[in-house]
Amino acid sequence: MSQTFGKTRWKRFAVVMVPTVALTAAVGVSVAQGALAASFSISGQQFKVSADSLHGDGFTQYGSVDFHDSKAHTGVVPVAVSGFNAATIHNLCQSVVVPTPLGNYTLTINAGQDPAHPVTATKLFIDMTDLKATTATFNNINIGVATGGITKGPVNPTDAVGDGTGFAQEADSADLTGVQQTAWATSAGTFSLNGMHLNLASGVHECF
Repeated sequence: MSQTFGKTRWKRFAVVMVPTVALTAAVGVSVAQGALAASFSISGQQFKVSADSLHGDGFTQYGSVDFHDSKAHTGVVPVAVSGFNAATIHNLCQSVVVPTPLGNYTLTINAGQDPAHPVTATKLFIDMTDLKATTATFNNINIGVATGGITKGPVNPTDAVGDGTGFAQEADSADLTGVQQTAWATSAGTFSLNGMHLNLASGVHECF
């Protein structure tokens, strides 16, 4: 693995062979993509996302880094970035625990609980560090493609992918069930939260 600060190049960053659920909403955490090349810094606080199922068309996954600058943390964070040209998500839950002078509060968003009205999104990118899924099925997957040779799905233009020779994978589509994800940041071209419910409650009440 080679890393060059300034250019933020990671020539070989092997990522897991599964996509992330690639979804979130603005719930009090800073969202960003692309680490040092981006216009935003991540908050330094991870959040959790779960979903009953995700169908995504045009899947990509590759390694990058995020940059954060907070009172508690300063530096770069290695991440696996997953992208979808389009995604449909059923029963989305997102949670973040926010420390306050009154103790911990959990901010939760639920959406897409009606099977006839799921969450939909386009050009989704998620920076994650952990993912679990009951099942994960890929259609026409290519594993080990160079980041500069990705053709099936999107690559965030602000992500640090180096000289285009880094490890990546891609597929025509992906289907996941029973998704549980821990992430640093997400961005999307469009993100439609049908049946959205936002709730702030005292204590720790995460999605999983």
